[in-house]
Amino acid sequence: MPHTRESLSENELPQHRQVAEGFGADPERYDRTRPRYPEALVRRIVEARTGLDVVDVGCGTGIAARQFQAAGCTVLGVEPDPRMAGLARRRGLEVEESTFEAWDPRGRTFDAVVSGQTWHWLDAVAGATKAAQALRPDGRLAVFWNAELPPPEVLRAFGEVYRRLLPDSLVARQWTTDSLDGYAMLCAKAAEGVRAAGAFTAPTEWRFDWEKSYTRDDWLDQLPTHGDHGQYPLAVVEEVQAGVGAAIDELGGRFTMGYATVGISAVRKPH
Repeated sequence: MPHTRESLSENELPQHRQVAEGFGADPERYDRTRPRYPEALVRRIVEARTGLDVVDVGCGTGIAARQFQAAGCTVLGVEPDPRMAGLARRRGLEVEESTFEAWDPRGRTFDAVVSGQTWHWLDAVAGATKAAQALRPDGRLAVFWNAELPPPEVLRAFGEVYRRLLPDSLVARQWTTDSLDGYAMLCAKAAEGVRAAGAFTAPTEWRFDWEKSYTRDDWLDQLPTHGDHGQYPLAVVEEVQAGVGAAIDELGGRFTMGYATVGISAVRKPH
């Protein structure tokens, strides 16, 4: 198994709606285990202002939304999955159930439209156009993703498990391709949509590097929430968990995952 990953081609990026819908199968696990976003990202969007009105597109269980609430923002979530939306509401977030393309702002305007880990499920031009409708002049659109940057020994060990047990899966591709190249494609597509909408300043690229330590149990707890694990029988996923767990044991029972939070941002031009 090579220590480095090959690049994803654009048609191999996540495109299937059933994979997106699978994330709501266990919203409590998703909310408990998925990584948060760096505070530096939140601060850059908020820019030391208070009381901002923010729309969180594809808010899921409200992971990013709660970070913006903690920064003093009023946040409205837009989420098509009622299971995810229900948990977000129980955690204190106001949520309107809809795809973003079909969502109606009903004349309301906002200071920021954000999207963490979800913008690639949208039509890039339609999403940017809807964001422009919902933003006040000088309001900011910011879309971003957490890209995993595993150490070589983790990449090799996990990749061997997926090559053996789920060789044709999306998640296997995540362990045998360069994740930053894949996310660069997502950012480029988002930027193309922003430019096509014609209502924003030139999009700029953002990147924030950080790390998170995982124990064996921590990683296995969140493993089913990644990629297309939810599309496979439980027995197969449990076998993958056992294999990955054994690999982590060989690494000493814990490891540190590198992350790069990458994205693009643009400002709404005056009407």
